[in-house]
Amino acid sequence: MKYETQKVALPFFMVAMALFALQIVFGLAAAAAYVWPHFMSEAMPFHITRTSHTNLLIVWLLIGFMGCTYYLMPEEAENEIYSPNLAYFQLALFAIAGAGALISYQFGIHEGRHYLEQPLWAKVVITVSFLMFLFNTSLTMLKGRRTAINMVLMLGLWLAAVFWLFAFYNPDNLALDKLWWWWIVHIWVEGVWELIMAALLGYLLIKMTGVDREVIEKWLYVIVGLALFSGLLGTGHHYYWIGTPAYWQPIGSIFSTLEVIPFFAMVVFAFYMFWKGSRNHPNKAAMLWTLGSAAVAFFGAGVWGFMHTLSWINYYTHGTQITAAHGHLAFYGAYVMLVLGVITYAMPQLRRVQPYNQVLNMWAFWIMTSAMWFMTFTLTFAGVVQTHLQRVLGMNFMQIQEQLELFYIMRFGTGIFVGIAALMFIYAVFAPAREQVPATSRPLTANE
Repeated sequence: MKYETQKVALPFFMVAMALFALQIVFGLAAAAAYVWPHFMSEAMPFHITRTSHTNLLIVWLLIGFMGCTYYLMPEEAENEIYSPNLAYFQLALFAIAGAGALISYQFGIHEGRHYLEQPLWAKVVITVSFLMFLFNTSLTMLKGRRTAINMVLMLGLWLAAVFWLFAFYNPDNLALDKLWWWWIVHIWVEGVWELIMAALLGYLLIKMTGVDREVIEKWLYVIVGLALFSGLLGTGHHYYWIGTPAYWQPIGSIFSTLEVIPFFAMVVFAFYMFWKGSRNHPNKAAMLWTLGSAAVAFFGAGVWGFMHTLSWINYYTHGTQITAAHGHLAFYGAYVMLVLGVITYAMPQLRRVQPYNQVLNMWAFWIMTSAMWFMTFTLTFAGVVQTHLQRVLGMNFMQIQEQLELFYIMRFGTGIFVGIAALMFIYAVFAPAREQVPATSRPLTANE
């Protein structure tokens, strides 16, 4: 660890992993309700469980992004974090807002918009916390070196904050509401968050492959251009059935098809740099998560997204379990795996130890990723059956759910394995380490 203030990232990683575990708990509770419909129906109805599950995903990923930024920014900017105390304070604010929103859901206090259910006070506190984070990290960058990595990262984070402001606009007209709602949900995960993903991926590849920074930065600019070009107008594939003009069907179909390209570029980018580099970095687990993220993101966000993005296909599949299959694998590959990869890379240096518990960490990778793949296939098959029975044959919705019971049981089983793997990962990175590194030693390198 070159810079003392990189340790600011540690509490962010700890909070993120605690919320990650809690998100899986709520996910298991929601999956159980598909198998046993009356499961916790009085204590915590399904819509509350599901809301808690999806909101925790967004909150812990944002905290994870913040931790990743605080870790890499000093190295990229060659400058200490402007104000570590401000970072700790804004983490506390963000955690309070997230916890307060989660508790409010249990009492039925929410705004009712999917992913944006947070009460108004929580949205305000989240906004204040995020602006404090952007001020802190932007000033750190402006006072130091500016690289493609930290500039692309900050561009993605600033755009995420800008589009978040649409969360405060809640029109009464449902079609108008959905029109602007997607400016947050879609443009975040299929637009500006891709910039964050590309920057973090580029940083890890620079650190672990030994490839020249100039080569990686050229790739990074290409990926960013593709992501913004396809992602912004690709929002149109959400406008098919909400009362918008008909021209959104060709626009949405064309540009959402092009959204596959930046994810494919990231796969080529990651594996080409791995092949071109020395490939002997001691932190094998971090490299596994990095390459896995690029590959799974391509299939989850790219291939599974493409499967039902064209309007004449989406007409039948919209809102079925196929959507759930795509969402689970896309979020896992593009963002969850990458944050876990940065944590795997950073924690040995934050704790001043050699890469440790790597075998357990890699077992966590394979179990969690295999379980997510099995869950995706399970939900995909369930969605195909659901589409045929409901949209083609016209069967009653609840009758169809009985036909899907086996798929729901398998989905619940895979969720248990995801939870086990998550606990393995958390133990691997936070458990007592065997081999300490002197505080004065330089960072680990590929040759050590």
